[in-house]
Amino acid sequence: MVPLLTLGIPGSPTLAVLMGAFIIHGLTPGPFLFKERPDVVWGLIASLYLGNVILLVLNLPLVGLWAKLLEIRYHFLYPGILLFCILGAYSLNQSIFDVGVMVAFGVLGYIFRKIDWPLAPTVLALILGPMMERALRTSLEMSAGDMTIFFTRPISVVLLIVAAIVLASPAVRLLGKRAGKED
Repeated sequence: MVPLLTLGIPGSPTLAVLMGAFIIHGLTPGPFLFKERPDVVWGLIASLYLGNVILLVLNLPLVGLWAKLLEIRYHFLYPGILLFCILGAYSLNQSIFDVGVMVAFGVLGYIFRKIDWPLAPTVLALILGPMMERALRTSLEMSAGDMTIFFTRPISVVLLIVAAIVLASPAVRLLGKRAGKED
């Protein structure tokens, strides 16, 4: 939560979703959020403290019940979860279209899980991608379309080299494994 509020960088897929919610509501996470909307920041921090206290009060006496929930068989649990998902999607706008969108994304998520598609990078890319595109567009507008603006400072060159190494390393490893198998 700290990197999201102070730097505008989500540290997990859950925080990336929270960042998306902030952006939808016109809040830009980062250092200026404390200055522009301190009521939101301190309200969020206060709600986290209050939520922890309430969880402590509820979980201590109910820990046995929560453990029993783990014994419920999946074929009983999944229809209940699906029912609540359908009710939640429908209650948003009282529209069957919303339920269809929910089902479509559920099927897409199922396919992604079957092909071992990583969830965290996908969520981060969907949230951070438009922000990075805006920053790239702004940089190119400032330089009148000149790409050499990214090579004018040593830190930007170092970061570009590190990014290139990180992006190329899986392909290099794969080629190395294939070359090792051919020998």
